[in-house]
Amino acid sequence: QVQLVESGGGLVQAGGSLRLSCAASGLIFSEYNMVWFRQAPGKEREFVAAIRWSGGRTIYVDSVKGRFTISRDNAKNMVYLQMNSLKPEDTAKYYCAADSHFAVQTDTDDMDYWGKGTLVTVSS
Repeated sequence: QVQLVESGGGLVQAGGSLRLSCAASGLIFSEYNMVWFRQAPGKEREFVAAIRWSGGRTIYVDSVKGRFTISRDNAKNMVYLQMNSLKPEDTAKYYCAADSHFAVQTDTDDMDYWGKGTLVTVSS
């Protein structure tokens, strides 16, 4: 049974930092691209960042470029999202997802597995 479990969310002031973690089990982690999405209240789930199975390629939505960094540790079956210079508009529930395609995907419909999310709240 595949499980993706996010952690690290919380309440932070604007300008602060958080590091999200996602622990994966039940799959061959090194064969999956890993993706972070987020969903703000009343909005659709949106792509945030992705990292290729090898770790050799990363993709970010424009709104987080230069502020967020995605990384992975295949030996520990972990993926991380370091979030710096947080803004109130980053407030959302953040989800970890696994994608088995050869090329990195950014669409929610292309993900194979999902975590249940971790809430990030950025106060102004």
